[in-house]
Amino acid sequence: MEKFQLSSSERRTSLLIIIALMMMGISIGLFKLQILQHSELYSQSENNRIRVMPIIPKRGRIFDRHGNIIVDNRPSYTVSIIPAEEIKGVTVQKLSELIKMDTTEIRKRIKRNLVSHYQPASIKRDVSFEIIAVLEEQSGSFPGVTYQQELVRKYKSDIAGEVFTGYVGEISPEELKKTWGENYRPGSLIGKKGLEKQYDGKLRGYEGTQYIEVSAFGEIIGEINENEVVPPLPGSDLFLTIDAGLQRACVAALDTFCCGTIIAIDPRNGEVLALLSNPGYDANIFSSVIPESLWNEIRNDTTHPLLNRPLNGLYPPGSTTKFIILGAGLEERLIRQNSTFDPCLGGYQFGNRFFGCWNAEGHGIVEGVEAIEVSCDTYFYQLGLKLGLDGLNKYFALCGLGKVTGIDLPLESRGLNPDKKYYDNRYGIKKWTRGIILNLAIGQGELLVNIIQLAQFYCGMVNNGTVYHPHLVKKVIGPDDTEILSEPSISFKLPFSKETIDVLLEGLRATVEGNDGTARSLKNDYYSLGGKTGTSENPHGENHSWFVGVAPLENPQIVIAAIVENSGHGSEVAAPMIGKILNYFFEVPLDTMTVTDKEEQI
Repeated sequence: MEKFQLSSSERRTSLLIIIALMMMGISIGLFKLQILQHSELYSQSENNRIRVMPIIPKRGRIFDRHGNIIVDNRPSYTVSIIPAEEIKGVTVQKLSELIKMDTTEIRKRIKRNLVSHYQPASIKRDVSFEIIAVLEEQSGSFPGVTYQQELVRKYKSDIAGEVFTGYVGEISPEELKKTWGENYRPGSLIGKKGLEKQYDGKLRGYEGTQYIEVSAFGEIIGEINENEVVPPLPGSDLFLTIDAGLQRACVAALDTFCCGTIIAIDPRNGEVLALLSNPGYDANIFSSVIPESLWNEIRNDTTHPLLNRPLNGLYPPGSTTKFIILGAGLEERLIRQNSTFDPCLGGYQFGNRFFGCWNAEGHGIVEGVEAIEVSCDTYFYQLGLKLGLDGLNKYFALCGLGKVTGIDLPLESRGLNPDKKYYDNRYGIKKWTRGIILNLAIGQGELLVNIIQLAQFYCGMVNNGTVYHPHLVKKVIGPDDTEILSEPSISFKLPFSKETIDVLLEGLRATVEGNDGTARSLKNDYYSLGGKTGTSENPHGENHSWFVGVAPLENPQIVIAAIVENSGHGSEVAAPMIGKILNYFFEVPLDTMTVTDKEEQI
């Protein structure tokens, strides 16, 4: 069979055709790359060459009323990954070994904090300088890894201010949905609790943008001048009503006890002078990565350091609400100032149950002011029955119990002011008796308040019935030095006439200055003081100790309330503790005290 062979001319023609086809393919490819896909490829090239870096603004600082810094900022480093530049099987594994973080967790953080594939997704904040040095020296070994200097919060720890400052943390997906379009992005820091949360929009400022040129190996070449840098706008500073010195005095006074809370308010304008929850936590731990062991220790602590006691600690108020009962009886004209009931012989028999008075020996026959002075339960049992459940519920509500106060802090609890519907739902219709009234009349039973509600009632009582909104921010100063003052605003008026309030103020004075007052140990020669002790039953342990103090009585400047959990009678624990704090407030000289007093003084 004859072999098929091309002639030399045919071979030359075939070769030319192949070359022509190849040149045509190259030309088509070049046309596609240079003409049809030019914009897309140019954009990709620029993205590979240019890093868009956010410039984190300086978060506003927080000061006390005298200009002392409570919350500041300190420099730190954040490590991030640019997804478009990472090399699979290299970047995450190498970074995991360096920062001691599981690769799965790194992947989760990339996904959670992803803005775009060409922008850094934060992986770990507040890393050590040693780690940054490694990344700087060995940048080629960590493709796609970058770092940025940021400012993190620095909280003053000696004033235990976390109860009102709160803290910041990385924004969650749920928070991001709520704040969409408000200058937040995945990985942004946001106020989580307290003032940091309440005033986050003012504190955080606005992010800027800068453009960095990088080589094909991810090494930083420098800033790109052709793209204009958008400077960040710093956040506003907050100046609080808090007095840091008084706050420290509260810390020292309550520190010897396990658990409790204190609030001090200026009744003339609602300014919160001190606010404390004990035990607390150091808010600085949230500025860095919290070790799992520490977090578990805090969460499992049986003293509940994460509980914001002023806002969310709900307690029976005990005898501190007897002023409301007496005022209600006078306003409803069920009693007069000198009215009496059956004598106190150590308690009151109601049906087949004997309701004891705190004084088992009894107080005999007492009038209204005297009943406050000696805190006679028997008197208020009988007055409570006259008012009835509806009357108690009405006046508790009119005096602010069972309602949020509107303090400028988030997530305040309402408390509980029970009514007939509540008891019907709890026990069933007609399955509860009027005996519950006797407990409510002395601040026990199902009545629950937070300390802010109670303090604001006393503020109204010594301020001619006017109750101002309790607030912590005195003024806001913007980055351009504009100043916005927080004007006092009236919350409500107490439901009592001037005549009734005058009677209540007599009871307030008698508690301290009366011969039989339950807080007579606080009487002194330096400032006039009124107040009310309280002891509330605790089903889980010892009684809670209450005291609310007002001074000076002629022109009240401060209302201070405290509850010490599981500690006993108000006259024995909370009252002396408040006395020490007031001595600091009024600058009582130490050389006027006995040796024992000096040793105990703050």
